[in-house]
Amino acid sequence: MAIRYKENVIGAWAFFIGLVLAILVGLVARNNINPWIQGVLAVLGLVVGYFVAEKDVQTFLLASLSLVLVSFAGIQGMVLNAAVAGTGLTRAISYILGALLNLFVPATIVVALKTVFSISKS
Repeated sequence: MAIRYKENVIGAWAFFIGLVLAILVGLVARNNINPWIQGVLAVLGLVVGYFVAEKDVQTFLLASLSLVLVSFAGIQGMVLNAAVAGTGLTRAISYILGALLNLFVPATIVVALKTVFSISKS
């Protein structure tokens, strides 16, 4: 019988719920994202960032920074593409990336601040 690692159950569930919510919001709400839903995504991002284990900080920061930069660049490129081509798929991807930014930016900030405080203690 395998032993399951349950150190980060809350953070994992917050990440999963936030990811599903971000995708659904990007597909359904489009450009009219309710500020309450954006707030929920931001709070879930804060929870995810708070529960990142200290041993996973470097990996999380690298992955989340990459995701934030690529999402931002993707939104900028797809806005221009959507204005020219006007395809629904391009706009849907742009809205999903925007919702993912609402989730990952707070998580990245929390983990970066935790890391800075950890370094300053040493």
